Amino acid sequence: MSVIRFIAPPLPHYIASGFGLFRPGQKHLNRKAFGVFDLLVVQSGCLYIGEEDRHYEAQAGHAVLLRPDLHHYPTQGCETDTWVFWLHFDTGGEWSGEKEDAPAAYGDGVFDALHVQPFAMLLPQFVRLLQPGAMYEKLRQLNELERHAHNDWARWRCQLLFAQVLELLNASLDLDPVLPGANIADRAASYLRQHYQEDITAEVLGDALNFHPVYIARCMQKEFGCSPFDYLLRYRLAQAKRLLQQTDLPVARIAEETGFRQPSYFSSIFAKHEGLSPRAYRRRFSGQ
Repeated sequence: MSVIRFIAPPLPHYIASGFGLFRPGQKHLNRKAFGVFDLLVVQSGCLYIGEEDRHYEAQAGHAVLLRPDLHHYPTQGCETDTWVFWLHFDTGGEWSGEKEDAPAAYGDGVFDALHVQPFAMLLPQFVRLLQPGAMYEKLRQLNELERHAHNDWARWRCQLLFAQVLELLNASLDLDPVLPGANIADRAASYLRQHYQEDITAEVLGDALNFHPVYIARCMQKEFGCSPFDYLLRYRLAQAKRLLQQTDLPVARIAEETGFRQPSYFSSIFAKHEGLSPRAYRRRFSGQ
């Protein structure tokens, strides 16, 4: 399955949408380098469309996402009345088209309370929708708002509905077979976040996920650019920074709360990564 990976922020943004009927024999337009993403959602009938060397037969309940930089064209006329929602959107951020062996995720996935963490959004280029009725309703609401599009409130509402359209499209993507390594890395990261206060070994992580620790490490290296225990260390430090910013807990207690059993080791590793001691870091936010 081909997917498109968007990096946010900024989020992709809605431009316009509509709903149209293709009579028997009618075809979609032939366009090269259209300049914006074109999402087609078929409510009834079947739309025959191609993009470069790919050919799609989009039946009712299917969605096709066409890229702005490629040639898309009809492969044949519709055989029955075919109702299609269309939606144009664009992005000011990075994006790339990918195959099943997608490259690493964007960023290290470790939350820092004072910095925006970029994230990746995966959208399938051709998929049977998991919730077609919900998708039709969101697109219908977007079309209803078109007559109010001269108002700021309506354009804001369109962006909110568009985000829900993207969520429904992403939910239709079965990530387990598409990105098996990414799924393992995600499970490992979730486990480390949930249990970061505990003593975690490679064997413990392997038993929890029911995969060999070497395979888990390989998946995390590909997706996050680090080993499981580098990830754990970064997450523990991020939690320690949050506690230093938002509480008056003693440094020794913060070390204990974030999985560092020795306060001296915590201070040493914190200074190595942040360039100053935990106490000096706290003073930056205390106004003293």
